[in-house]
Amino acid sequence: MQQTIRPSGRLSGVLSLPGDKSISHRFAMIASLAEGTSRISNFSTGADCHSTLGCVQALGIDASEEGTTVTIHGKGLRGWKEPAGDLDAGNSGSTIRMMAGLLAAQPFTSSIFGDESLSRRPMARVMKPLAEMGAKIEARDGQFPPLTIHGGELHAIDYTLPVPSAQVKTCVLFGGLFAEGQTIVREPIRSRDHTEIALREFGADIQIKQRVITLQGRPTLTGRDVVVPSDLSSAAFFLVAGLLVPDSNLVIQGVGLNPSRSALLDFLLSTGANIKVLKLQSVNGEPIGDIQVRHAPIRGGVIEKDLAAALIDEIPVLAVLGAASEEGFIVRDAAELRIKETDRIATVADNFKRMGIEIEVTPDGMRIPGRQKFRAANFDSFGDHRIAMAFAVAALRGDGESTIDNADAASVSFPEFWGILEKAAGR
Repeated sequence: MQQTIRPSGRLSGVLSLPGDKSISHRFAMIASLAEGTSRISNFSTGADCHSTLGCVQALGIDASEEGTTVTIHGKGLRGWKEPAGDLDAGNSGSTIRMMAGLLAAQPFTSSIFGDESLSRRPMARVMKPLAEMGAKIEARDGQFPPLTIHGGELHAIDYTLPVPSAQVKTCVLFGGLFAEGQTIVREPIRSRDHTEIALREFGADIQIKQRVITLQGRPTLTGRDVVVPSDLSSAAFFLVAGLLVPDSNLVIQGVGLNPSRSALLDFLLSTGANIKVLKLQSVNGEPIGDIQVRHAPIRGGVIEKDLAAALIDEIPVLAVLGAASEEGFIVRDAAELRIKETDRIATVADNFKRMGIEIEVTPDGMRIPGRQKFRAANFDSFGDHRIAMAFAVAALRGDGESTIDNADAASVSFPEFWGILEKAAGR
């Protein structure tokens, strides 16, 4: 699909965005292991989270959808049944990595695969701790999907994450649900804690002290009604668009403002962004609020070290902002961008060159001078949802009509993106 984007003179209005992907994945998996019925409101509309739902259903759990409400009839920790065929994670790294911890503890063998992009993404980071817990997992070339997981009894471990990763942490904790005793995960740097919050909401005994998470194994989880906040990662595209386009004034409703993900707002504020948080409240353990963004000049900044890890998903759209800033942006310590749905350093650079934007690429990041002119161009998402949406935002500042090839990639996380963007532009 090719999408046409015209430059915009102003963005305005009150926007409602889909549910948070990270939280939707976790609620669906945990609800399937709980005893009784759970209703998940504002479940993500993205294809990734529906890959998780599809896997849960293939494992014998009754899950149904009505609009954006998902109802899951959990059968307890031992309620999953051997699937009739291979499990399909689609494009979702979250699905395959987090479910690996649950599948490793089942009394059956299962295989889980993904699309061409996911099949190139390494799984060694979850295979290693699961092997320490007693899991037996086979992978193509020792680390790539498909994974064949020979389920069995797992034992609790005390594991220190070599690099910060919420997905790896979740995988280990999910395996620990089935292990007798305490599973402990130690984080070198704090990562998003949606798993810990969700497990506690469903009744798990989990303690967090500084960056040490301790989970008591074999809990009784209980089904419940929960609400997914709107996705801050999705909101990032509209926050940047509001800052870029003159005279803009947007309010984004009900956004998840978990402190472990506040780095985005903190960074934008440090560059001079005109952003305010309104109506802050707590829902199911997660802070939620409305965010107002107005057009403002941006100074520039450096994204490196812990900040690079915290903003890894937002770097493509922040790179666009950097090109319009006063001093430019520098990104370091972000080599993980190379192994996302695409090599996001390469695909950002490719699209920048199409619109005449200067960029210096490094092995683990990029240097983007500021005060650059945005020209209209024919962009390519290369099948990556975040690249598609980042360059849609860039096109709003173009000097004419732009097009984006493979724009349907946005549906992986945000199918409504194009319609909401047009609404904000008053079209």
